[in-house]
Amino acid sequence: MNNPHVVAEPPILYLGTPVVLVSTVNEDGGHNLAPISSAFWLGWRGVLGIASASQTTRNLLRTGECVLNLPSVNEVAAVDRIARTTGVHPVSEFKRAMGYVYEPDKFGRAGMTILASDIVGAARALECPIQLEAVVAAVHGIGDDSDQLRGFISLIEVRIQRVHIHPDLLMESHANQIDPDKWSPLIMSFQKFYGLSGQVHPSRLADIPERAYEPLSQL
Repeated sequence: MNNPHVVAEPPILYLGTPVVLVSTVNEDGGHNLAPISSAFWLGWRGVLGIASASQTTRNLLRTGECVLNLPSVNEVAAVDRIARTTGVHPVSEFKRAMGYVYEPDKFGRAGMTILASDIVGAARALECPIQLEAVVAAVHGIGDDSDQLRGFISLIEVRIQRVHIHPDLLMESHANQIDPDKWSPLIMSFQKFYGLSGQVHPSRLADIPERAYEPLSQL
């Protein structure tokens, strides 16, 4: 059999993940907003991969709270406006070399509206169609087997407390379910922004009713 693959060593492996705007509270009470693209969910738990020295990580460890604001493709310009900004001053040499600048007002620079949350102290971004209020459940290390990577990135496990969804995204027949044909998440793939195309093939998993997974939301 002819194998068409070649061996390669890409500098990064950002193969396509959703963009999340993580909002947290700064030490002075101000609101921080940071775009990340290392996030996934299992039930009502989320796992976030964030640089350990970032303002977002500092805030998460101090307050134990955040909001995961999920932008659609319509909010891409707002996300890009804060893509190379940091809430840490002075800016680290590593980030300064990549063109990052200090920005104390991330919401203002993004052009997004601060909206009070119901449960946590962190603010929601009004323009994002989905907003997940969350608390920190655990903090894990990554790369502990590497002297170069150890302590550089934190894996932060969060537990979702409340979900806010724009009603236009909900199924007409199921008030608590998001219609995937209406939801168009912003995707980061190799540092570039993409949306989703339409469904490409029927899914056998889709035959399982979503309510079958409800027990996971209680964990």
